[in-house]
Amino acid sequence: MHDFYEAVIKRRSIYALTDKIPFGDSNLRDIVEYCVKHSPSPFNMQSQRAVILLGQNHAKLWDIVMETLRAVVPAAKFAPTERKVKSFAAAHGTILYYTDGATVAKMQAQFPPYRENFSVWAQQCMGMLQYAVWAALAAEGIGANLQHYNPLIDAAVQKQFDIPKEWQLSAQMPFGLPAAPAGAKDFLPIEERVKVFE
Repeated sequence: MHDFYEAVIKRRSIYALTDKIPFGDSNLRDIVEYCVKHSPSPFNMQSQRAVILLGQNHAKLWDIVMETLRAVVPAAKFAPTERKVKSFAAAHGTILYYTDGATVAKMQAQFPPYRENFSVWAQQCMGMLQYAVWAALAAEGIGANLQHYNPLIDAAVQKQFDIPKEWQLSAQMPFGLPAAPAGAKDFLPIEERVKVFE
């Protein structure tokens, strides 16, 4: 249990990332596959999808983000955006998180009384997958953060990486060895956030 607690504490948004990780990419793939397989989903619908981008594919993603943002952010204000995107490109890789809309639609048709719930539940199980991967990476000393450049980049990313059209992009997670630790984090009094009735 203490190992789990440590992973929960270590899971922070790390923005200063290097292009290194402490093991091979096959081990990284094992972590992501394990989390995808074992993350919970309603009615076991398994709508979560993950795409791991490494090497030139990782670089291409952030080229797409850069050029997409360059087209919408005023040139006079683009420098901070450019620095931020370059920091993500400096990481070892990126995990793209998707929800398979076809799977959600199938469940909606199969269980009409819960039709409206499945989209919400799909978002919840996506969050659980992202958290599981993030904590697992943190336990191995790998830093990560979560970005949301969708839907601006969706079409270009789908075309570049031949993503099925039914998959809906949820988030992008650049990862690598931390170049600097996360900053201090303040917490509200826990009594304001947890109520116990005995």
